[in-house]
Amino acid sequence: MQGKDVQEKLNQLRQEAVNIDPALAKRLDEINRWIKGLKPGTLTAKRLVMAFLLEMLADATLWLALKTQLSTEEQRATLLQLSPAQQYWYSELFPRWLEETDSKFYIWRQKLMSGEFNQAEDQVIQSLAQAIRQQKGEFWRRYIADLSMATDLIVSHRQQQPLCTQITSLSDKYSKQKYVDWQTTLQSWRIERGLFVSYNPGVPDYIYQLATLALDISDTLASGSYQKVL
Repeated sequence: MQGKDVQEKLNQLRQEAVNIDPALAKRLDEINRWIKGLKPGTLTAKRLVMAFLLEMLADATLWLALKTQLSTEEQRATLLQLSPAQQYWYSELFPRWLEETDSKFYIWRQKLMSGEFNQAEDQVIQSLAQAIRQQKGEFWRRYIADLSMATDLIVSHRQQQPLCTQITSLSDKYSKQKYVDWQTTLQSWRIERGLFVSYNPGVPDYIYQLATLALDISDTLASGSYQKVL
């Protein structure tokens, strides 16, 4: 999808949302104003911005479809076709993000626009997601969850209980403060279960070990718990 197509789709969804979900319409309007000054070609060239916009279009499209279902049973049936991690995103975190104030939204939009992203950590997260899939686990990844809710991946396994997971490098000198900020953020979004885990890229098979740990804790962590593994 090119920049022009994304802009047109955003406008279309915003117009549809006005009478269906004003909170979604407001968010889409904020996003539309954020990219309004960009020429379509310039927008297309901004990889991170486009990736976020495509996620937002997908989420908004599904959300509007859910909101226009004729009955609660139909909505539930649609959600049950998704993984537990996806269900958690669409039934709780995404609507919460639409309705509530996000103090970080303006900040990370600017970072996306300027291309400020830790590409090395992004590769680790992609590898972790692949390892989780190989171990028959499920995950869901969203820019909003990462940048507003301190959640790199929402993970679920045998017990189908979503776990909001954030990873950080063992060498990160800010990891202690990052953990405090992480727990505060999860609590502010009323996220009931979280895992904060550090990794050492010098350890053999550290990606596999991270995946195993996240999946095991997703099955066993009690509600209202925030576990740190360093």
